[in-house]
Amino acid sequence: MHSEVKKLARSLMAAILVTFFAIPHDALAQAAEHIVSPSDLANAAVDATQQRQRNIDALNRFFDSAKAQQALESAHMNPQQVKTAVSALSDEELAQLATRVNKAQMDFAAGNLTDHDLLLILICIAALVLIIVAVR
Repeated sequence: MHSEVKKLARSLMAAILVTFFAIPHDALAQAAEHIVSPSDLANAAVDATQQRQRNIDALNRFFDSAKAQQALESAHMNPQQVKTAVSALSDEELAQLATRVNKAQMDFAAGNLTDHDLLLILICIAALVLIIVAVR
């Protein structure tokens, strides 16, 4: 009698394990509702890409200005190398630098900064871009 109970327990356990491993887990996961819909994920990816491009454009416009070109050349920095390095930055680094650039441009436009201050900021940002890329 004791051996029959063991055989029954083993058979039952084997049946449970076979059933568990036979059902694809993907089917169960797909049956459950998604917390975030695929369209929301796609929209978030598009938004992140657009924000990254806006940040790159802001930095490139800043580095394309005549004053920026002069400042980079006076600091013996290659403007093309700086622009190339901008695209290699992470999204977070781009956002931080774009914020600094926008603030510097607004302060300059408002008269809070002189040409010299703006040039110093520009050289610091360009050096920071090159350092970040070089460290990677």
